[in-house]
Amino acid sequence: MLFRKNGASCFAFISSLCLANITMAETLPALPETDGAVDIPAQKSPYYGERTIKVYVYYPGKSIKNINEKTGLFLSLHNWGGTNSRGTPDPLVLSSRYNTVAICVDYLQSGVSMPSKDGHPYDFGYLQALDALRALYYVYNGLSEKGIAFDKSRLYCTGGSGGGNVTLMSNKFAPRTFACIMDLSGMASLSDDIAFNLPGGSKLNACYSNDPSNKNYLGKDDQELRDTGNKAHLAEMKKLGNRSKIVISHGVDDSSCLASDKKRVFENMLAAGLDAEAHFITKENVDGTLIKDSAHAVGNRTDLLIHFADKYFSPSSAEMKRNAGKCDFELRDEKVKYKTAKGSFVISYAKGYPEGNFISGK
Repeated sequence: MLFRKNGASCFAFISSLCLANITMAETLPALPETDGAVDIPAQKSPYYGERTIKVYVYYPGKSIKNINEKTGLFLSLHNWGGTNSRGTPDPLVLSSRYNTVAICVDYLQSGVSMPSKDGHPYDFGYLQALDALRALYYVYNGLSEKGIAFDKSRLYCTGGSGGGNVTLMSNKFAPRTFACIMDLSGMASLSDDIAFNLPGGSKLNACYSNDPSNKNYLGKDDQELRDTGNKAHLAEMKKLGNRSKIVISHGVDDSSCLASDKKRVFENMLAAGLDAEAHFITKENVDGTLIKDSAHAVGNRTDLLIHFADKYFSPSSAEMKRNAGKCDFELRDEKVKYKTAKGSFVISYAKGYPEGNFISGK
């Protein structure tokens, strides 16, 4: 979470402290030999300080021994307030059906409902996406260090509701990494109605303030970054070489994550030249089996992913997606940069794993 406190930027403070004395690669635990969970270091939060995140690893056949040169990696990200695989496609299905190591993450504020007891606002995809990418890096790097061959061109991501938002943000922060992602009913942007609990829009409340003197103040830079339909940022993703197939499923009557905002995002993706397809679910699509409603849930999210995107993930499909070239973890550069009102957010891969920083005035 990068927010402004008392009207002044806290980004320089965060940047100087972020993992200053910790090298993540030196502190990573060994990969579990069978399905299991481990804790890994995460980027320092201005509200929660030094922290770790729990990563859940699901192997094909539940064992690392079943990984082969055709095995991919698949992030599956839980919903707002959830943990592990709540509200997202089943990692056991993803690992077995698609020959992938499925990865779930208790990213920042997992298990926390809003308003939170600690009074902190909802991160809304910034550190949360960096957490998800660190979890992916943990498995990617761990397999590489063990000398276990896997298919580095088959890196995928999906998520439901809040996890759909984190999926879109992960693709934004790692634009050269994913072959295909699927967003299931995720938030499109940190709009004013969600940020400041305003009437007439989404029923979600991220608990921010528009008062610069408030500790939960949301500045324009932070808000612009969290817009997955930001035209300039989408153009930058395209410039950086984003080739990910982006699949969207969203109910038109969703009162939590408004479909009108997601349609804007989809249209802007197409205008930027990104490879996106969307399935906006109406009442006429409800069949009582796959499609239960045209609101937020829509249906079982594992079934929805299989229905709309199976051909992009399945090794038996001629349309299975692969990413050409090296991913962000291997490129180890600082080219992922998004300009905002008063500066730029830089996602650095200099250490392999991602670190986010705000640079004022650039």
